Amino acid sequence: MAHDHQAHHGHSTQHGHGHTHGHTHGGDVDWAAMAALLEAEAEVCSPAYARALAWLGQEVTEPGLIVDAGSGPGVIACLMAETFPGARVVAADAAEPLLERARSRAARQGVADRFDTLVGELPESLAELDYPVDMLWASRSLHHLGDQRAALAAFGARLAPGGTLAILEGGLHARYLPREIGFGRPGLQARLDAAQEDRFARMRAELPGAVTETEDWPALLTAAGLKHTGTRSFLLDIPAPVPDRTRAFVAGWLTRTRDIHADALDAEDRATLDRLLDPADPGSVHRRPDVFVLAAHTVHRAVRPA
Repeated sequence: MAHDHQAHHGHSTQHGHGHTHGHTHGGDVDWAAMAALLEAEAEVCSPAYARALAWLGQEVTEPGLIVDAGSGPGVIACLMAETFPGARVVAADAAEPLLERARSRAARQGVADRFDTLVGELPESLAELDYPVDMLWASRSLHHLGDQRAALAAFGARLAPGGTLAILEGGLHARYLPREIGFGRPGLQARLDAAQEDRFARMRAELPGAVTETEDWPALLTAAGLKHTGTRSFLLDIPAPVPDRTRAFVAGWLTRTRDIHADALDAEDRATLDRLLDPADPGSVHRRPDVFVLAAHTVHRAVRPA
């Protein structure tokens, strides 16, 4: 599933991964630009993902088949192949251009011999898997499905007895700048968060078969017939001064945010974003020394009873 992580809690482009929140299948998407945004975000977040996978590895010790449901360009799927060297990994997504990037990444990282892709809408596409799954990972993909309760049940049905379902949902909005940045009204990111929450609510309401659910993920996992075995949050903390690649990611995130939310912001906040994105401005994210990344990613883990 190709999604727009911009609507996720604590995320940028996101799966603002043209991805807009919701399904994107048309020919109007600049896939090269979108894939670059998604890859940059996932690479910046990889330290948190690696710790999450290590935690899951305490329960899933020797998985034979791992599926990344809503994989995008495959950064996490390739990290799974590295973390679990005995596993076959399948990256599943609705966007073939992103899966092409995933296959290229797997080849570069030397794991192509046990890396496959599966194109199609979730959860229906998972019926094409050859055998049950030992670990199914869904990172901010579940909330792009209208009936999340039904989707969890479908995910659980693909698990082998004793298999693990891990969903990354919730957490905390990422922060990249101080509350007071020296120009404009303080608290810009909080206002961007509010605009994103409104957009996310509209996205959810417009999904086919949308069902409103209380986001009690352990309860929803239990209702899907699984046994909730733990929830943990993983901190992503990249203090200032950030590496150049991280700085470029933050600039890309702000650019996408300005494009998405321009109509929801007042003139002063739009002017502030323009300054933050002007490479010639000493106060821009391209040049200022106080850019950082701080976020929390929450993973819920459940097992299919044997």
